[in-house]
Amino acid sequence: MELMYTQEFHILGSSVDRYGRLKESMLLYYIQEVAGIHGSALGASFEALAARNLFWAIIRQKVQITRLPMAGETIRLETWAMPATRTYYPRSTVAYDAAGNEIFRAIGMWVLMDVNTRAMVLPGKSDVHVEGLLTGTELKAPGSLAPKSLLNAAVRRVGYTDLDRNGHMNNTRCLEWINDLLPSHFHKEHIPAEFTVCYHSEAREGDELQLHWQVLEGDTLLVDAFRPEADNRFQRIFTAQIKYGE
Repeated sequence: MELMYTQEFHILGSSVDRYGRLKESMLLYYIQEVAGIHGSALGASFEALAARNLFWAIIRQKVQITRLPMAGETIRLETWAMPATRTYYPRSTVAYDAAGNEIFRAIGMWVLMDVNTRAMVLPGKSDVHVEGLLTGTELKAPGSLAPKSLLNAAVRRVGYTDLDRNGHMNNTRCLEWINDLLPSHFHKEHIPAEFTVCYHSEAREGDELQLHWQVLEGDTLLVDAFRPEADNRFQRIFTAQIKYGE
C-alpha cells in the first residue's frame, strides 16, 4: 500500500477559463479526483463507505498557487493522507508542471458523514482507518472564516448540475459560483495566489442561496453564502477568501 499517490492530468480546453488558465474549480476537481482514487486504494472507497452508510465530505481547504497552468499542459499531482485528528482526516496535495516546478499546493480537511442523518461521524467512532504520512512540507490547516458585513449581494439556486453523488452541491461548484460574481475584465487582471474555502452546511437541489461579497483593499475577495431558514434565520453554507496576485 503506497502512502503517496501520483497522477498526471492533461489540461483540456474545457478545463480553462477564457484566458486559457486552469479554472480554480478544475484545480479542486483534480485534487478531489486524486483523493478519491488514493482513498479507494487505502480501503475507503465511495462504495466501501456507502455499504456502511457513510460518505466523504470536505469541510475546509486551502490552496496556495505559484502559477495557474495553461491549456495543453500536462501536470503531475502528488497526494497523501495525513494522520487523522479527533475530528477530521487531513490530506495534502502538491502539483508540478512538466519541468518539475511546483505550481500549487493544497490541504483539505475531510470528514465522514452519515448518509441518513447527514451528521458528522468522528474518526474514533467511524471504524474507518486511513494510514497517514507527514513529510514536513504540508500547509497549516486553515482556520474558520468569521462572518463579516459585505456590501454586495446576489441570489442563486442550486441546480441539477451542481450536485454530486452525495446529493448535495459539490465543493468545486462553489468556486464557479464565486467567479461568476465578477466580470471578465476583473479576472483578466486578477490571478488567484491563495484561497481558502470553508463548507459549513450542505446545499441541496432547489436551495436558494444568498451570496454576500466584497473585494477588499489588497485585492482580497470575501464571499459568504447563506440559505434563508424559518423565523428570519439563515444557515451559513460556504465562505471563501481569495487573495489575488499580479
